[in-house]
Amino acid sequence: MFANRRRGEVPAVIDGTERRLCLTLGALAELEAAFEADNLAALAARFDTGRLSARDLTIIIAAGLRGSGEPVSADEVSAMRFEDGVAGAARIAVELLTAAFGGRESGEGALEAGSNPRTPRRETARPSRPFPGTTPSASASAS
Repeated sequence: MFANRRRGEVPAVIDGTERRLCLTLGALAELEAAFEADNLAALAARFDTGRLSARDLTIIIAAGLRGSGEPVSADEVSAMRFEDGVAGAARIAVELLTAAFGGRESGEGALEAGSNPRTPRRETARPSRPFPGTTPSASASAS
């Protein structure tokens, strides 16, 4: 499943179909507008709070799908079914943000389907400023 994966792509099963999502510069510009962020740093700070609403998830996932060439709206995404339900949708959004803003590479210690989006599945290097769904490691917080 999901062979030939490219850097920055996030694999997902949505409505029973294997898809790849990606936050391109255009998709990030859409997110800046949707979240009224003046720049990428402000957008990253917005997501750094660790609080994402269901509407946030639909906007982020829609941008990721559009970044991969699927012309969908956030309203269409809100009607889609995600493997592992809301936890699966949260995983997709977190992996998209992590792939776009740095930190752990998608797939390297990424959250596994069905896991708690706030608890990493295995220990890996983490960004000094974690994004939603990640937690700083003990060594990072001691630095």
